[in-house]
Amino acid sequence: MKELIKSLRYTFLALLASLLVGAIIIVVTDIDALKSGDFGKAFSTVFTAYKSLFQGSFWGLRSISNTITGTTPLLLSGLAVSVAFKAGLFNIGATGQMLAGGMTALWVGFTMTGPGWLQVPLAVIAGAIGGALYGGIAGVLKARTGAHEVITTIMLNSIASFLVLWLLKTTTFQREGRPDPISKLVVDEARLPRLFGFLDGRSDLVAHAGFFVALLATFAYWYLLKRTTLGFELRATGLNSDAAKYAGMKSKSLTVVAMLLAGGFAGMAGATEVLGTYGYASTSLAGNIGFDAIAVALLGQSSPIGTLVAAVLFGALQAGGRSMQANTDVPVDLIIVLRALIVMFVAAPLLVKAMFRVKSQVTSQGQTFRGWGG
Repeated sequence: MKELIKSLRYTFLALLASLLVGAIIIVVTDIDALKSGDFGKAFSTVFTAYKSLFQGSFWGLRSISNTITGTTPLLLSGLAVSVAFKAGLFNIGATGQMLAGGMTALWVGFTMTGPGWLQVPLAVIAGAIGGALYGGIAGVLKARTGAHEVITTIMLNSIASFLVLWLLKTTTFQREGRPDPISKLVVDEARLPRLFGFLDGRSDLVAHAGFFVALLATFAYWYLLKRTTLGFELRATGLNSDAAKYAGMKSKSLTVVAMLLAGGFAGMAGATEVLGTYGYASTSLAGNIGFDAIAVALLGQSSPIGTLVAAVLFGALQAGGRSMQANTDVPVDLIIVLRALIVMFVAAPLLVKAMFRVKSQVTSQGQTFRGWGG
């Protein structure tokens, strides 16, 4: 618990440092205020921008709903990267695994007609299986041939993108009457329920029950790491694969298992997007979520609670960025800068210590990875 509090403490300081640097960026890019020497106006813009950022993230049901919607796929895909990190692997393939999971969940979502209590879990499970099988390809290649997972997962991302494009042009998946690659709609019985569905007439509240799927997955990840032999072996292999082999652990099998688990988490992210957010699939289903997940996992130190906090933070920044752009002249691109700064400060704890004059010792808890073919 002390290590968790310490980790979250420096994550908070990293966030604060990034906001301070972001404020400086807003001030120095306000050309009109600088030319007129009106620094009060520049600092007023900073206050308005950050106020809009907070209000767009947490102020009111609509803001909370948007934050939850952004958090859900980030959390699940963040877990996909985190579990691979724990095993000493660098999973850059969350995008492809999301696409694989989204398409398998989609198939269950439009081929059945309910009942919902059966079809929804089956579709989510199908998404997890599809993503796991796709992630397992990289695991098998790593275990059998030594092919580095960074290379294979990047290639698998491209393969998944073109595969989805092809599938969405087949009669099995393509929506009737549409020439573009858009899938059939998921039947109503397979849609994830809206969290605020009890509020009639609020169609803008798009948050769905996929958030609970993500929370359950986070608990499962915590239980795996803290309460199971498999979780201990994954952590031991990630810390020192040679020592794990000496202790009798099967590192090659654990590599495959880690990538299967990673793909399963990412597949569920794709499933929640198809079944909850969109109700259909397109080539842009995964977007940049798979790559944002790397930052989420790094920021969360690959721990269950840390990944959850990081995903909520990134989801809030994503939701609040739109409000900030609407209410001020600050572009939404500032959110990308803030996310990059957060990760940079988390990766440099000594810099954060120097900025805030923290007396307690800061130790780096960064990830370690095996060598090329190791």
